[in-house]
Amino acid sequence: MTGVRTPEVLTVGRSGVDLYPLQTGVHLEDVQTFGKFLGGSPTNVAVAIARLGHSAAVLTGVGDDPFGRFVRQAIRDFGVDDSHVVVVPDLHTPVTFCEIFPPDSFPLRFYRAPSAPDLRLRPQDVPVDLVAEVRLLWFTASGLSAEPSRSAHLAALAARTRGLTVLDLDYRPMFWDSEQHAHDEVAAVLGQVDVAVGNGEECLVAVGETDPDRAADALLDHGVDLAVVKQGPRGVLAKTRSERVFVEPTVVEVVNGLGAGDGFGGALCHGLLEGWSLRRTIEYASAAGAIVASRLECSGAMPTAAEVDAMLASGMPPQQRGVR
Repeated sequence: MTGVRTPEVLTVGRSGVDLYPLQTGVHLEDVQTFGKFLGGSPTNVAVAIARLGHSAAVLTGVGDDPFGRFVRQAIRDFGVDDSHVVVVPDLHTPVTFCEIFPPDSFPLRFYRAPSAPDLRLRPQDVPVDLVAEVRLLWFTASGLSAEPSRSAHLAALAARTRGLTVLDLDYRPMFWDSEQHAHDEVAAVLGQVDVAVGNGEECLVAVGETDPDRAADALLDHGVDLAVVKQGPRGVLAKTRSERVFVEPTVVEVVNGLGAGDGFGGALCHGLLEGWSLRRTIEYASAAGAIVASRLECSGAMPTAAEVDAMLASGMPPQQRGVR
């Protein structure tokens, strides 16, 4: 799709290969077979956005290796623009393994040493004209964890002239040299984003709060217009300066919860782009995340709009909606 049209959304950050076990309830040393899937949270979000009918591109890095070629082809196969994928010849494309112990234990192992191509993104790799005009820019806190990626992300933020900027608080301890470092970098950019999304641990790192209301208020105090605090099986809280919406979780049989946040994020972007009410947006995003949690892989599990609509109409939506 490269060159066909200017994308509505640009996501920035990780990509790689997910090698997920095809056996459930088995530790990695005992797994017999794995499935190979496109992975990396911002890349999954781009796929989720494309599945919901928007044009999307991803700015990321891969190695000059077979897995890098797989990632680029998979991005294209999902209808996402790969023209801003940077090939870094001296690094391997990352792979990520997980273990699957439903309903709530899915330990991850990232193989990104000595570095990952997405962390080698440089300011000159940023498509400044696109970043300036794209309707929505999505990036993750993990991209701020190392140079030159940090400078590339700051260059992208500085280039924004319109649209929405969304920060996924996305705290992964193994990417940072300390929690304090993560806090400092995230706090420094909160005033430059419109929306911040994270779970309790990520909010603790960003603003020192885990209580959903206090965390949302702290994010708003740092300058964001919309704070979304994900609470897993306890639902989702979203706040602006004038509105508070709480949505109960959508109940499904969990297969693999790892991609649920990315499905939620893509659907959140969909609602923002469509100009929906906050309540409708969060309900929709919650349902989309639940659908992904009911499936094995991440990128290929992202639902279509018809699937989310069917979920919401099926009698399986949140048990309680609206403001609480």
